[in-house]
Amino acid sequence: MRPFIPQRLPITEIEWERLIPSIGKANRALALYDGLLQGIPEPAVLLSPLTTQEAVLSSKIEGTQATLGEVLKFDAGESPKEEERRRDIGEIVNYRRALFYAQSTLADRAFTLSLLKELHAILLDSVRGENKQPGLFRTTQNWIGPSGTPMEQALFVPPEPILLPEYLENWEEYYHRERPDPFVQLAVLHAQFEILHPFNDGNGRLGRMLVPLFLFERKILSSPMFYLSSYLEKHRDRYVAALRQLGVEQGAWNAWIEFFLTAISEQAGINTDKVRAIMSLYAELKERVLRLTHSQYAVPLLDRLFARPIFQAAQLATDPAMPSRPMISNLLGKLKQDGILSVLSPGSGRRGETLILSGLVNLCEGKALF
Repeated sequence: MRPFIPQRLPITEIEWERLIPSIGKANRALALYDGLLQGIPEPAVLLSPLTTQEAVLSSKIEGTQATLGEVLKFDAGESPKEEERRRDIGEIVNYRRALFYAQSTLADRAFTLSLLKELHAILLDSVRGENKQPGLFRTTQNWIGPSGTPMEQALFVPPEPILLPEYLENWEEYYHRERPDPFVQLAVLHAQFEILHPFNDGNGRLGRMLVPLFLFERKILSSPMFYLSSYLEKHRDRYVAALRQLGVEQGAWNAWIEFFLTAISEQAGINTDKVRAIMSLYAELKERVLRLTHSQYAVPLLDRLFARPIFQAAQLATDPAMPSRPMISNLLGKLKQDGILSVLSPGSGRRGETLILSGLVNLCEGKALF
């Protein structure tokens, strides 16, 4: 199989009239979701587990097996015994770090190829792929196929590295152009990025990360908390098949854009329902915690439990907004007694017990695991 030669952007074969219904659905669904986000104080804090779940799911598409619960345990200081799981969690934590870094960076400057390389360096920092030129566009030929597959039997061979600078410059220029519809523009950007496969590793995760970052930078979303990996994982075969047809089959770009717009609108609906459920849980627990504790620290404590639903008390003690250690212990004791918190792992030696806000973790996972 020879290296693929992509089309330059913009794509001229887009059938706008055909796409109008799908564009309308995506716009309405995302506007409803963002309206919900704008009504939440500190969404990045209260919806923090959803960001971690996106990192889990995006990495899962690439083959990792670690779960949301395992990552949250890791955040609480519990590292898994299996080396493979620790490697998985390292990749997931890096994905989350890259998302946070991109959000803070986009507050001051526009998205560029330079930022893209910075995100890639974070993604591959001290994990699998750390020897695959983190932060640098590839200078050798890569290909896609099962592990050990020679290029001659590859499922897809991206463009030759000598062509990358030209195509990446075209991609960046298109990213900042004003196009008839930003959702269609994003569909094209995501697909072209996957076609170019500009890095030696991490292209899939970066390509999915581009979705919330583009929507955030364009002010379509007030916070880059839009997670598409759940839909793409569920419809993985269709996702891959639609990408593989681009530039090969007539009308493939329109079919891909329709798939992507459907993914946006359906995932926006799922995200909306999940955020509503989380905020409903928050309202219920806020009332219970205030009634139980009669403390000025009740709401700040609950906020921190939502940001980190698996934790050790010592982690709260380092927060300047929290009271003294004895008072924290007293508050947590009341929450355990009421069943809001439960012990996930008992303390051992100098290590304290690990507590869990199981209602929130189970809600984010979509099933009762704790």
